[in-house]
Amino acid sequence: MKKEPILYSVMPFDPSGHRLKVSLTIQTPDPRGQEVSLPAWIPGSYLIRDFSRQVETIEASTAGQAVGLRKTGNHSWSCDPCAGPLVVEYCVYAWDLSVRGAHIDESHAFLNGTSVFLAVSGQTDVPCHVQLCPPPHSSQWRVYTSLPESTRHPLAAKRHGFGMYIAPDYDALIDHPIEMGTPQVVQFSAHGALHEMVFTGVIPNLDLERIASDVHEICEAQIALFEPDSKAAPFLDSSDRYVFMTMVTGDGYGGLEHRASTALMASRHDLPVVGQKDAGDGYQTFLGLVSHEYFHTWNVKRIKPVRFAPYDLSREAHTELLWVFEGFTSYYDDLMLLRSRVIAEADYLRLIGKVISNVHRTAGRFKQSVAESSFDAWTRYYKQDENSPNALVSYYTKGSLVAMGLDILIRRASGDTRSLDDVMRLLWQRYGRDFYRGGNKGIPEDALPGLIREATGVDTSDFIARHAYGREDVPLETLLSSQGFSISWKPEAGVTSLDARVQTSHGETKLATVYEGGAAHTGGLSAGDALVAINGVRISDKSSLERALRAYQPGDVVSVFVFRRDELRAFDVMLNPPAATECVVQRKA
Repeated sequence: MKKEPILYSVMPFDPSGHRLKVSLTIQTPDPRGQEVSLPAWIPGSYLIRDFSRQVETIEASTAGQAVGLRKTGNHSWSCDPCAGPLVVEYCVYAWDLSVRGAHIDESHAFLNGTSVFLAVSGQTDVPCHVQLCPPPHSSQWRVYTSLPESTRHPLAAKRHGFGMYIAPDYDALIDHPIEMGTPQVVQFSAHGALHEMVFTGVIPNLDLERIASDVHEICEAQIALFEPDSKAAPFLDSSDRYVFMTMVTGDGYGGLEHRASTALMASRHDLPVVGQKDAGDGYQTFLGLVSHEYFHTWNVKRIKPVRFAPYDLSREAHTELLWVFEGFTSYYDDLMLLRSRVIAEADYLRLIGKVISNVHRTAGRFKQSVAESSFDAWTRYYKQDENSPNALVSYYTKGSLVAMGLDILIRRASGDTRSLDDVMRLLWQRYGRDFYRGGNKGIPEDALPGLIREATGVDTSDFIARHAYGREDVPLETLLSSQGFSISWKPEAGVTSLDARVQTSHGETKLATVYEGGAAHTGGLSAGDALVAINGVRISDKSSLERALRAYQPGDVVSVFVFRRDELRAFDVMLNPPAATECVVQRKA
């Protein structure tokens, strides 16, 4: 029997208290008792988030009469049997300023569906209607989302207006975040597809025209990579537009992909202002973030590992392939900046050198493969501590180096007739293009070497075994040399080093990470130690530490005084020369 659509209404009724009022109407509830639940995690962020903890109140009724409701698990509730329609009303506390949750105040509201919309057990395949209601304190707010308007409904929303929106099922409903407020907005068309860029926050003199021009080039280059003939944008299976939603703060950074939009956080200092000729490295960082999340529109939102097809949002979903979905995306994000000509080759080589440096600073790459890092994302990568650089490898950064290595290997073996681009196109055609049109299958865990060989004719199984499932460094010196580039290494500035990462906060300079085998480690210092003095000279911040270390030569032994907890301790530490950890990539003369 065909079920009636699920109806939601959402109102940011208490902006100063950061609360949402949500109503859920189920026309035909389960006669045995209807279960509802919130996801435990959000796709793209591999950590159990327990969004249900922000549900402050919840009650159920039918025809104005109360219906019994009880909590049945960390994320689920069960309603007593009733004939329906069943109405579940609940209040959500929304004060998570991140790309993952929900955040509301008097200036705006940002909602991820995983934080807000209860799933109706047994009816997640039913269409969902969502009525977005304006806040009580402002008539100026507008709505920005890739969620389509419900054009046939009496309360249908107009573009950027409050009213009724629609999703074909629950999975789609929670994959279109929503921004409400009075942001700065710019639009552009990339290969005929509408794109909107929405900036929330205080950003004086923001150069929207420049940003739109640069992002336009990035989007067109990526669309042409996957669809060189048709130039068809991937999100047209879900929406008539793509929306970049950026929350601008003093020092924010982050992104989370969705099927026709992305949620971003950026520092206002990284964004260009009108009249600024050189926007600096921060703007390149922002463009790289935009490029990364947009590439996910293909790679992970539609091309997925089989263990994400479909998602089980009630518990962890382990895969060894995040190095493909995040690592390959991390390789292409900067590469697409170069191909779209928004950065020069020298900038691109500097970015490559930075990634290589980051990977080679971590001893954890010899203890964990990127496949293992992918599988352990839930318990290790997303739960990092002071020892993580010594114990972990990033499936983002080393994954991007594996992707670069594969690209060069394929180009060399095929005489430059094939590349990693051909692999991405095969994955798109076989697994991604029709994913939301009923072809929802994912890549098997062990299928990648065979798919690469099919796309390019090149056997990369040994390379993948060594560098993705094994723990060997990618031989980039040899590979890049074959492409006309050289790698050199130079030490960090200074004469001597503690081989530790330090942070100054609240008047204390602490060892944030003590690198395994370095001077601090062998001298007995530990992460968390608060530096007090070196040979009787006070250490107040990072600058004073650098000045103190410049007075000594490698091999000198100094007395380092620290507070460990509330206990003053002293350690004799033999200083090392700064390690040659800064990678420089250059085109050969």
